Amino acid sequence: PINVYRELIRMHRQEALSFANVVTFNLDEYWPMKPHAIQSYYRWMHENFFNHVNIPRQNINIPDGTARKVDEFCRKYEQAIAKAGGIDLQILGIGRTGHIGFNEPGSSSASRTRLIHLDRVTRLDAASDFFGEENVPKQAITMGVGTIMAARSVCLLAFGEHKAPIIRRAVEEPINSTVAGSYLQGHPDATFYMDSS
Repeated sequence: PINVYRELIRMHRQEALSFANVVTFNLDEYWPMKPHAIQSYYRWMHENFFNHVNIPRQNINIPDGTARKVDEFCRKYEQAIAKAGGIDLQILGIGRTGHIGFNEPGSSSASRTRLIHLDRVTRLDAASDFFGEENVPKQAITMGVGTIMAARSVCLLAFGEHKAPIIRRAVEEPINSTVAGSYLQGHPDATFYMDSS
């Protein structure tokens, strides 16, 4: 997604693309996670996108990695999405477990924003960012599969040879809860973008 953000920033700077009416909802955040920690998605999104475009700060919504009443926060996040009129475009990646957002194997197609336990494979993949697996949070707040599927359009981006096996399972095998990405087969406007590797 970093290349997508770079292109949007370029268009904002060089072609006067305005984000003044954009409302954003990030998919997920580690929990617990302070917003300015080097591994937080809050910090990453601000450093790589939000600080470079004109999205009003009050229109930026990111799961709160410091939330104490997590269930209440998740309900309010869903309410905020509904109040905004739903999600027009959802941009996703996919993890080696097939997760979209942090919807790990076993996630229901009806799931909504919630606290979830991270799969060990997901934690291993994040270990280098946290200077060791033992430092990776065991949980995260994530939009649910049902929340993602309610978006009007979905774009899933996957780059690198290591993503090929899970993309094959998500696209070519039957829809099943062990690969959350496979639920996108049932979305009326979902597109997968991949490189040739």
